[in-house]
Amino acid sequence: MTRTLLIDTDGGSDDVVALIMALRAPDIRVPAITIVAGNVPAEQATQNVLFTVELCGRDTPVCMGAAKPLVRELVTAQWFHGKDGLGDHGYAPRSLLVDSRHGVDAMIQCVLANPGIEILTLGPLTNLALAVAREPRIIDAIGRCVVMGGAPCCEGNVTPAAEFNIWVDPEAAKIVFRSGMKLEMVGWHLCRGAAALNQNDIDKILALKTPVAEFTIRCNSVAAEAYYTQTGERGISLPDPISAAITLQPKLCTDASMHYVDIETASDLTRGMTVVDRLGVAADERNRGNWGWAFKSKVKTRVDWTLDVAGWKAALFVALK
Repeated sequence: MTRTLLIDTDGGSDDVVALIMALRAPDIRVPAITIVAGNVPAEQATQNVLFTVELCGRDTPVCMGAAKPLVRELVTAQWFHGKDGLGDHGYAPRSLLVDSRHGVDAMIQCVLANPGIEILTLGPLTNLALAVAREPRIIDAIGRCVVMGGAPCCEGNVTPAAEFNIWVDPEAAKIVFRSGMKLEMVGWHLCRGAAALNQNDIDKILALKTPVAEFTIRCNSVAAEAYYTQTGERGISLPDPISAAITLQPKLCTDASMHYVDIETASDLTRGMTVVDRLGVAADERNRGNWGWAFKSKVKTRVDWTLDVAGWKAALFVALK
């Protein structure tokens, strides 16, 4: 049975690999891709996604959304993905043009027209927060929303406490995580260690000799070096494609649990931290002041803890053939 999946993305070098996986999946229909500023400015992200859609031989509508966070100035990750977000190799669409709809409008339209739709978010949650505020009916209409973001084990990649997508627009993330939507959080920790592509994986992908395989490795050339600078680990770390793989094949997540999750917005030190009540202590009397919203609405998030690494890589290899 065909599943309908809306993708919201900030168009970096790992985002586009996730798009390839979804667009080439035989049982997935993508009615639109919405663009949010994050890894790169929204205009550049739009060009990157248009190129990727063309590369996959699709004509999926690409709709540019929010150009900045709700209340903060945009801070990009161009130091990690390259100035253009794709390793600075000159990728550009040939003919496909951006859809005339604003990304938030397109998101609302797609959800209301497709009750039970799944959403995969690969960047800051600005578009989704704006859509929830504008049309709250989408909260119940969304069957599943997989969020690539957060650091549930509290090891951030942009600060010691926070992962980039949540840190960029923590106010938007707070709105989404408190909304009551059926959320599944795929944290940055799942792309580390053995889950990153090692040299053998890279050689195996290049041996496929397909345009999408070559693009996957080449567009992540700057990101691979940045990942080594950041972590001391060699390889290509791909959080967004891992999130896409779990979206397409939920069993690739081998351990998950439901928890109250909130987002820090007031502290400079821990801005964007995903605070996960893993031990259930939010119910203690001393914590009621901060967590009263959670008990009132009974809003919990599915937090993914572990990954079938071999299964995730097999899924990627199939998508790139």
